[in-house]
Parts: sequence; C-alpha cells; structure tokens
Amino acid sequence: MASKRTLGFSSTVLRKKFGAGMTVRNYRDKEVVFSQGDTADAVFYIQSGTVKLTVVSTRRKKAVIAFLQRGSFFGEGCLGGQSLRICTARSIGQSNITRLRKESTVRTLKRDPQFAALFVAYLLSRIIRIEEDLVDQFFNFSERRLARVLLLLGHIMEESKPECPLKVSQATLAEMVGTTRARISKFMNGFRKKGFVRYNGGLQINSALITGFLQSRPLSVTTKA
Repeated sequence: MASKRTLGFSSTVLRKKFGAGMTVRNYRDKEVVFSQGDTADAVFYIQSGTVKLTVVSTRRKKAVIAFLQRGSFFGEGCLGGQSLRICTARSIGQSNITRLRKESTVRTLKRDPQFAALFVAYLLSRIIRIEEDLVDQFFNFSERRLARVLLLLGHIMEESKPECPLKVSQATLAEMVGTTRARISKFMNGFRKKGFVRYNGGLQINSALITGFLQSRPLSVTTKA
C-alpha cells in the first residue's frame, strides 16, 4: 500500500535536471492532484507530505490502492503508454509536489544514467510492494492484512510527524484491506487491547509490536520451487 523505498531529490537538484520541464506546487489537505480519467501527461514527485491513490469502479465501488510519502514518484504510468489516469491522487494534509512533464522526464531518463538507475530501482521496489499486497489479498486473513497496512501507515506517520499527522478512518482501512468496516472495528478493538494501536488525539501505531505480530504470522505462501 505504500512504498518502502524513497528517493531524496531536492527542488534544486530536479530543477537542474528538468529545467523548465518542471513546476512545483503546494496542495491543501484533501486537494486533488489529478483525477481518474484525466490525461496522463506528467510524472509527480512528493517533496513533502503524503498522497493517497484511489480508484472508483463503474459501479461506484471505491478502493484505496496506495499511500505515498515524501520521496515517492507517482503518475509514472504515462511513461509506459498510459493515456488516461486510472486512479485519483489526493493530498493528505499539506503537501509540496513537483510536476515533471512527460517529455522532459523521458529526455532526462535517456541522458542521465544515474537518475535513470535510481528511478528504475524505485519502480522495482513499487512492483515488489504491489506483489506483496496481492499475496496478502489472495492468501492471508483480513487481520494480517490490516496489521500490514497499519505498519505501513505507521512508517508514513513517523515520516510526516509533526508537520502533518496522518488521519485514517476505519472506512478507509476497510477499503485498503478489502473487508467490511464492521470487521475492521472488531480487529482494531483487539489491536488496541494488545497495545498495537491507541487513540490520543488521533491514531497512534506501535510499529514494533505489529512487526512482532506479523513475524509470528508469515505469508501463507511457500518460497520453495
């Protein structure tokens, strides 16, 4: 649901690489960066803050597919031939986001091998993350999926604190885990009793305890051929 690997490009570094091909903008809490169905003509990079990616089906069913933190790229599908956005990107809290025009990004990737290598490594980490999410979705219980989502959100909260604490409702957690809000409420009550989470002006996550919980419940797949 979120990327573990992030890159640390400052606005100055990106300006040297992209020049007029980039713009920087501040986004308010819940402000849309781009919407599902918009023309895909740029890649975005998070200088600060958090971005949520969501998808809505033709039957109006909504799913949260990622929370991305500082140092993450998104919207890179345009580089692979994606003409329209398949998701909506929305700022969670205040965010500072750099927009890199598609044409400028392609040119920079071709002429700057170091940047290209870092960019590819970041994309590979995203692919690994997505594969792990799919394994969780298909083979693991909702309780474990929730714990894994909370651990990832805990990392984002640590990253954004204290400027922009991440607020996540149980409805959003249900969308991310792929279960009902009632089940999320039940699991969260159990996690609170175990000390995994607590509420003190907002959701707080004990990453160490959740990590131990996940290690005691490994993925329901084998690594043997």
